Amino acid sequence: MLLVITTLQLNKVKKSLSKIILNAKRLILREAEILDSQFFYELLNSAKWLKYIGDRGIKSLDDAEKYINDKLINSYTNNGFGLYVYELKESHTPIGICGFIKRDYLDSVDIGFALLPEYERKGYTFEISYSLMKHGRETLGLDKVVAITTKDNVASQELLKKLGFSFKSYINEPETNEQLLLYSSDVETR
Repeated sequence: MLLVITTLQLNKVKKSLSKIILNAKRLILREAEILDSQFFYELLNSAKWLKYIGDRGIKSLDDAEKYINDKLINSYTNNGFGLYVYELKESHTPIGICGFIKRDYLDSVDIGFALLPEYERKGYTFEISYSLMKHGRETLGLDKVVAITTKDNVASQELLKKLGFSFKSYINEPETNEQLLLYSSDVETR
């Protein structure tokens, strides 16, 4: 007997296996898992990811699995948070990532986000980032969150301002020495 599973059915099975972090109006934020390798392969090789975040060397699904395990799942274990997948509630289709990152060169956790290009300009990243900031304050007890972005990433700068972040200074990324913009938000006042 041959069992045929549709993409929608597979996404529902994946959802039931994932740890949900929060629900927003149209979205679910959940932990990434190895089954997300195709999504991460696409996202990390999208034009805007490569331009604004940089090449992470994800050239195969195996590379994507290693990235999920080494960067994301390890962060959940070691820090109690990390970058999460956000998906559409109705279809459980993964469309972006959003979460908190602990970088050695920043004095606070920073918020990060990225979205597949076909889902841009629909308010998804604001919706999930706003919910994540509330989660950070109420559940994780974060009293300060920062964010970094490149000088030419105007869309991220605008989103950060809409979330209540303000520009603080320029900093140099230690590995590349690229000058980045540092934003900060005192989440206790939100």
